[in-house]
Amino acid sequence: MKKLNILLIAFITFTTCAQQKESEVKAEDPVNVNYTTQMVVPDLSIPWGMTFLPDGSMLITEKSGDLIHFKNGEKINIEGAPDVYVRGQGGFLDIRLHPDYVNNGWIYMTHGSSEGEGDGGNTALIRAKLNGNALVDTEVLYKAEPNTKKGQHWGSRIEFDNQGYLYFSVGDRGNRDVNPQDITRDGGKIYRLNDDGSIPQDNPFVGTENAKTAIYSYGHRNPQGMVKNPFTGAIWVNEHGPQGGDEINVVEKGNNYGWPVISYGINYSGTTFTDITEKEGMEQPLFYWVPSIAPSGMAIVSSDKYPDWKGNVLVGSLKFKYLERLILENNEVVKREKLFEGIGRVRNVIQAPDGYIYVAVENHGIVRIAPEN
Repeated sequence: MKKLNILLIAFITFTTCAQQKESEVKAEDPVNVNYTTQMVVPDLSIPWGMTFLPDGSMLITEKSGDLIHFKNGEKINIEGAPDVYVRGQGGFLDIRLHPDYVNNGWIYMTHGSSEGEGDGGNTALIRAKLNGNALVDTEVLYKAEPNTKKGQHWGSRIEFDNQGYLYFSVGDRGNRDVNPQDITRDGGKIYRLNDDGSIPQDNPFVGTENAKTAIYSYGHRNPQGMVKNPFTGAIWVNEHGPQGGDEINVVEKGNNYGWPVISYGINYSGTTFTDITEKEGMEQPLFYWVPSIAPSGMAIVSSDKYPDWKGNVLVGSLKFKYLERLILENNEVVKREKLFEGIGRVRNVIQAPDGYIYVAVENHGIVRIAPEN
């Protein structure tokens, strides 16, 4: 167990959510809170995705390509996992159960795939069923194209909304100036499908000539966090900016989130690629980080096990190796807290069916946040 040490690091001031211009940071004294971390699944490398089966056991994706079933303290490698193309940030990515898994048994996964024309790979969405220690009945529901040897910005998270639609993200694949703003191309998008992979007829670009009709929103950079807001049903994403300009966005049908035309970030070299942070027809983020924290998984707390955190957003930081807690009032971030500083590169965070928060940490494992007593 490790004592939870919280450093209150910021008060954020805004005009309105739609007119957010700048952040103001104030350092505060540390505050001790009676939560601890408990190791649940040790000795993992890059645990990208995790989900819980009805019996309380876990399915875990390792970026390198393994699918692990953790049950009764044992890690079992599942046979029949997809052929994963591993390059740069790409590999075996997210995993999610169908909301009616008990009745239909479908498991959804995203991964780097080399299928299709051209060298390299791109993000694929598949579904399969678990039979004993093997995946069976695997179906490819979507494969982004074209393939590329670039290693950047694969996305990719999966979520279902309250109507049963399936959302997943694909990053801009390192093609910043072409993919995100072009609805005839994959990359830099949030997609929405029916659970069988078919296109909902009310998707925003159905009937638009040459459009990728699976697209639900566009102008994204690299969304690596996605969660359904348990209080509103809306789909929220976080995405990596360049140097500065990481964002949280509330995904809405057909909206353009601006990348790379507008941004609060700059190039890694320190040069600028845009001189504007807002433009008509492009959405402002609900929140943005400067400097970047390299956000990963994201959860919105609704569990009674954390009454003082209810309604708060938890976001993993890969860059600074902590879990961030964002406190909102009227859909605006009013306070930030840095949790578990130094725990390691936080790759994912979810609220599980048992009500506990689970955090996946690279080169460490999966821990559970629990009250100290």
